[in-house]
Amino acid sequence: MSKRTIHLNVPFITRLEGEASLELDASEGKLEQVHLKIFEPPRLFEQFLVGKRFSDVPELSARICGICPMAYQLTSILAMEKLFNVQVPESIEKLRRIMNLAEWIQSHALHIHFLALPDFLGFNNGLEMAKAHPDIFNRGILLQAFGNRILALLGGRSVHPIGLRVGGFEALPQLDELLAMQSQAEEARKLSKSLVNYLATLSIPDYPQPFDYVSLKSAHHYPVNQGHIVSASGLVIDIGAYTEHFHEHQEPHSTALYSLLDGSDYLVGPLARFNHNFSQLDIDTQQLAKAVGQMGASRNMHDSILIRALEIHYACQEILTLLTALEIPTKPYVEVTPIAGTTCHATEAPRGLIYHRYQFDEAGKVLACSIIPPTSQNQARIEKDLRNAVPRYGLEHSDQELKQFCEQLIRNYDPCISCSTHFLTFKVNRASNDKTANSGNYD
Repeated sequence: MSKRTIHLNVPFITRLEGEASLELDASEGKLEQVHLKIFEPPRLFEQFLVGKRFSDVPELSARICGICPMAYQLTSILAMEKLFNVQVPESIEKLRRIMNLAEWIQSHALHIHFLALPDFLGFNNGLEMAKAHPDIFNRGILLQAFGNRILALLGGRSVHPIGLRVGGFEALPQLDELLAMQSQAEEARKLSKSLVNYLATLSIPDYPQPFDYVSLKSAHHYPVNQGHIVSASGLVIDIGAYTEHFHEHQEPHSTALYSLLDGSDYLVGPLARFNHNFSQLDIDTQQLAKAVGQMGASRNMHDSILIRALEIHYACQEILTLLTALEIPTKPYVEVTPIAGTTCHATEAPRGLIYHRYQFDEAGKVLACSIIPPTSQNQARIEKDLRNAVPRYGLEHSDQELKQFCEQLIRNYDPCISCSTHFLTFKVNRASNDKTANSGNYD
């Protein structure tokens, strides 16, 4: 084991949605400190929403993220509909689910092909990979484009959609426009199966470890917008009890808040969702998952790339199923009358659980607001994962090798730092008497 002194500081980790830094210290063969530093100032969306009327909240909350805006938008809408006693028709619920699943497809496809897959194939970025493997890259582009087309059709545009509102949609497309998506969904499902089988041929680093994980769980379907909050450690609660178990705190080295479950770190995201809800996947996706060695029991974060591809396969099949029996309501929304009170809701964004809590006055204006995105919930888990995995990988590796390993591990979580604050930098200092020593920043 390496006895050299290591101080690794990466000022900017590439292929992440946002900015941050990582600082790692080791001495005498022991890892002493791992700090994932979120240094970007908070974007203060919670305060932006205070004083706004309820009807303004969805469009503003969509601006939190350009990759999964619909998840933020619909979480706020569902919280408000709960308080205002709004019951939308089943057809509206189905259309929203189609839109949610489309967002999963485009987000997962982007992550796999632009951010994660270059790590497994030895490229610095997705464009380098695209030149060497155009067929692989183009498959990802086709999947992402399919998701974006559905988002644009139902949301008015694919980025920061404007089609959703409390009570339903602002407007709806014609039935034939939606049904035209069936053939595209079938083609996307074939592409996703090909993607799953390809990813299963990669050499996946084997770094399993025990950790707690959290997601929604539903007895009726793979969860997106409804269900109980469950954890691998045995927690089963209604969404309304979220604040009794999940608490945020500030760490000195980061401007982002850390979230803990009853005092401990936990994971949210596709792996957590997949493990908790494997039995709710369609039969074809279950069989495909088993064929590639995934049966809903993974504790290896490097499996996340394969699980995201399996979720794409499921989402394509579910969209096909929903389109087959789809009806368009005569009116795109139901009328809404605001009620004073406090409400909350949680949904599954592509990256994991989102929690929103609002307090409204009798005029429907926001008095207080709390929004907890997936990345802030994963931050403590990422640091714990690094503390466990880096010594197993080996401190004797060079600075550059350590940097690459840490970056790949962090990218497994698909952190979207811009959703809450921002993200990552990395720095290594070696002792001067070490022949392999070097120090500096890595871009």
